[in-house]
Amino acid sequence: MASFEDTVHGYLTHLYGPRADEVMRRLQQHLEHFRSSTAAAGATAPSAGQAPTWSEKDQWLICYGDSIVDNETPPLAVLDDFLQARLDDRISGVHVLPFFPWSSDDGFSVIHYREVNPELGDWHHIQALASHYDVMADLVLNHVSRESLWFVDYLSGSQPGRDYFIEVDPDTDVSAVTRPRSSPLLVPVSTRRGTRHLWATFSEDQLDLNFENPDVLLEFVGILLFYLEQGTRMIRLDAVAFLWKRLGTSCIHLPETHTVVRLLRAIVDHVAPGTLLVTETNVPHEENLSYFGLERLPDGPPDEAHMVYQFTLPPLLLHTLTRGESDTLQAWLSSLPVLPSHCTYLNFTASHDGIGVRPLEGLLPDHERDALLELMHRFGGFVSMRSNPDGSDTPYEINITWFEAMRGTRRGPDPWQVARFLCSQAIMLSLQGIPALYIHTLTSTLNDVEGVERSGRLRSINRRRWQRSELDLLLDNTANPTHYIFHALCRLLEQRRQEPCFHPSAAQRVLVSSPALLAIERGPLADGRRLLALYNVTDNPLPLSEAGEAVTQALEQHRWRSLDPAGPNVDETLPPYAARWLVAMV
Repeated sequence: MASFEDTVHGYLTHLYGPRADEVMRRLQQHLEHFRSSTAAAGATAPSAGQAPTWSEKDQWLICYGDSIVDNETPPLAVLDDFLQARLDDRISGVHVLPFFPWSSDDGFSVIHYREVNPELGDWHHIQALASHYDVMADLVLNHVSRESLWFVDYLSGSQPGRDYFIEVDPDTDVSAVTRPRSSPLLVPVSTRRGTRHLWATFSEDQLDLNFENPDVLLEFVGILLFYLEQGTRMIRLDAVAFLWKRLGTSCIHLPETHTVVRLLRAIVDHVAPGTLLVTETNVPHEENLSYFGLERLPDGPPDEAHMVYQFTLPPLLLHTLTRGESDTLQAWLSSLPVLPSHCTYLNFTASHDGIGVRPLEGLLPDHERDALLELMHRFGGFVSMRSNPDGSDTPYEINITWFEAMRGTRRGPDPWQVARFLCSQAIMLSLQGIPALYIHTLTSTLNDVEGVERSGRLRSINRRRWQRSELDLLLDNTANPTHYIFHALCRLLEQRRQEPCFHPSAAQRVLVSSPALLAIERGPLADGRRLLALYNVTDNPLPLSEAGEAVTQALEQHRWRSLDPAGPNVDETLPPYAARWLVAMV
């Protein structure tokens, strides 16, 4: 096996050719500074090559630093207190969305990467949170705010920012570039050298950084190591698919982008084993999976992300539960590759962004996708668009809260919203990988239409800020649906974290069943223990005698008992949207 130095030098050679030696020397200076800093802080150096550790107890929450506020108390302190008081060890980690000073996009237009937004708190609050939970931080590496000092340098022609951005002649043909937005790709800016046009994948306030300049790469290696020094254990590579640009190509998933991910993986595995590198790529399924680097097996272990967001799951689950059929979901789950050790999926149903539509490409025909979009519009949601190379626009994501998305089926709203909602979360929690619940899923938040009107941004529909007193009142009021749903989710989390068959690496098999049922088997484990998860995805009672031969055989071969002490062991008939977790021993 190649040494760390040889591996990294190979990556740098791919990126920077004859400059690799120089870049390698500078990179080693960053690594030495990190080792010195952690040693001075009294941290115990982990063993190089140590595999990332995860278990069934890994369950994460996604939220903003100020998703919950309480008067003058720093919101990060409010968040820490809320999590300990309400969730305790039911979650193991928390993804705090960008907590840095920012100018737009609710944090994803970063001004200062090494500072905490003073409106949220400071690094001591992040460190305190990290002492109770594993913390995920965003490495927003594709773009930076126009208000950053790097951009000020660019405008004046000063170092280091002078060469940090991508200038393009406005007459250049950029029609081949894959776009996640409908805004102009090239943004005019006035500099001391006259008007220049800069690459801006996401917005005119989010200017893309030039990774062909090794100074930019080294800057972000230093930022990554700084985040690790502050106690974060997971690093999310935001919008990483667009990182490297080459005119005449789609400028997405380029080989150099994958090499940067491999480089960062090599670094964290070497200096901070146990750190998890997570890629965020809201793209069609096969493209998303490419960030594991599985195509390089069996020549070696996976060498890109430890985890990828399972972006296909939310829209496909939405289709399943509003359509009342699981055939497409069954087929997709059955197609998932068996993952080697050291990598797994991050499963979720909702996040701070909308529900991506691109991951449905190749799985649902356009008329089914359009029917889903129309239904979400009827339930109070919106649809964001993206630009295509031919100048047309197509749907990019659905903007709606997950609770509101569960309001009904193709026939319209019905009385089964809560049951359908809880069924969706039970499915997500039972799948192979590590689950992550968005704060507004946990609190079954309604569409924040006023937030959309205030901000003018469709994504604000699912980014409400809770007042702590208001949220506590809802959670403590036993007559309130929020109370019921929150405590039901807590019970599911408690059951899941105690069940070894939910280990992220435990085998998963989909049992072919009738379209009304989703049946998933996890295990068997080394001791023979296995779990069977059954879900009625319709609003009609489902006799298990009609579930299909594979399910019938599984039920007859083992003695099953419910994970829920208060639940039935095996129903003869599953009520609408019922979720059953059953375990058996050999």
